[in-house]
Amino acid sequence: MKNINVKQYKVTSEIQLSDYKTNVELDDDDDVKKELKKLRKKLGKLQDTLYAHGKYGVLICLQGLDTAGKDSMIREVFKDFNTRGIVVHSFKVPTSLELNHDYLWRHYIALPSRGKFSIFNRTHYENVLVTRVHPEYILGENLPDINTVADIDEGFWEQRFEQIRNFEKHISENGTLIFKFFLNLSKSEQKKRLLRRIELKEKNWKFSPGDLKERKLWDKYQVCYQDAINKTATKNAPWYVIPADHKPSARYIVAKTIYDKLKEFDDIEEPELSDKIKANLDLYKKELNEE
Repeated sequence: MKNINVKQYKVTSEIQLSDYKTNVELDDDDDVKKELKKLRKKLGKLQDTLYAHGKYGVLICLQGLDTAGKDSMIREVFKDFNTRGIVVHSFKVPTSLELNHDYLWRHYIALPSRGKFSIFNRTHYENVLVTRVHPEYILGENLPDINTVADIDEGFWEQRFEQIRNFEKHISENGTLIFKFFLNLSKSEQKKRLLRRIELKEKNWKFSPGDLKERKLWDKYQVCYQDAINKTATKNAPWYVIPADHKPSARYIVAKTIYDKLKEFDDIEEPELSDKIKANLDLYKKELNEE
């Protein structure tokens, strides 16, 4: 399979989403899947080391429109991880308990502990995406000085972007490594995937008429995604725009991005035993053998 430089998907300056490809096929599907299998085994071993090291947590953020492939991405990329070292959080409509706190609260409490991975399937960015497309949802947060939709101006969204940047800056400075992936799906491919959900009985459960309502707002969502990416792509919390029309290639690119970046941290290694314990290993071995 041809080599790829994952840095080409990293956002390093202001972008226009329309300039980004939604489809890339790295190779024959079977070959891509074989390469992914090799790569995720390496990731699994690296995760074990990170767990033993115990200094960094890893936050994987997956954003994308309906049918972009977030669920299958999680299933296929992280299949070889030790379950004790990874937690997946799928953020739905906020509960009454969550609405009684600030909008970042439910994300704070889901952050990875040191040595573990947390995957956010939809993320804190929903608070500047779906709520920006549907500002009436903000009213449910019962915020001071926000009584009607008319009170939600551009200054409100700029403030949220600042809060999100501060949130990510704080957690990155305290040991959380952040990866943010936007699964860049084309409108035509979304149509095919929605039709499959309707036509295939085993996929019917995934379909919701609400998906069609949101699809009518496609252009608005693209503008909001582009703005969110441009306002929050930072050195310590970078965005990667991943072509999502071809699922096997998208999964491989995400896995390689995570692996390549984590390998840059040469301090992530299994801790050594203390000199005292190492000096007495033969005694411990003898004790066990003489039981």
